[in-house]
Amino acid sequence: MLSIHAFLLFTWGLLATQASPIASDVNLGTIVNLRIEGAEKTIFEGPIFTRGHNVTTVSGGTHHCDGTNNNENPHPGPTCTSALADAAHREGFAFDGTFDPEFDDFFITSIADSTETTTAFWGILLDFEFTPVGGCQQEVRFGGNVLWAFDAFTKAHFLKLVGPATVHSGQPAQFTVTDGMTGDGIGGARVVASGRGVGPQTSDTNGVATFTFQTKGIHNLKADKDDSIRSNGVSILVV
Repeated sequence: MLSIHAFLLFTWGLLATQASPIASDVNLGTIVNLRIEGAEKTIFEGPIFTRGHNVTTVSGGTHHCDGTNNNENPHPGPTCTSALADAAHREGFAFDGTFDPEFDDFFITSIADSTETTTAFWGILLDFEFTPVGGCQQEVRFGGNVLWAFDAFTKAHFLKLVGPATVHSGQPAQFTVTDGMTGDGIGGARVVASGRGVGPQTSDTNGVATFTFQTKGIHNLKADKDDSIRSNGVSILVV
């Protein structure tokens, strides 16, 4: 597993390269935070390195996917769909989609075991906002938060979870669940934490859920709610 120090060194080097005068004319890769929320579980969540490239699906064939699709951007670059394709290749899960020549873009129909129905479809959000164009047209920048969400268009909220990075064992730690689009606190969300003896908590009317960890180490948390897209994961170090 790549250490955080090695990851940061790689990132700083990448940023220095992107800051060069020729960066706008070259299809340079970048690192984004990619999250794929399927019908029943999180399919993928983590940093992914991507650049614009051809994408192939069983239903759609092979087409370029570098931001210049439908003349959306003047220069090729990494996109939401190239990030999806790179994660699928790295992690070994399948995805499919048809290709629409009118929009010069893929319409993603399935990722892993979550396939569209007559009422539930895949949607794309970038930094908690629906993208105005398709995934091969939408270019992404370093550190962007790309979310592929199943049944995205019927959900009331796109949950966002925040909390402290560290806490002493036996001391309470508060985590807040909000709507990532509006920033409003979301009550009634179930927040689940990993680790022995740590049961799920329900967020109050302000979106706050409080945990007291007895076991030292790293604990991972995530929030969900029946009418919402589940949240990003948060890690806390108990010392």
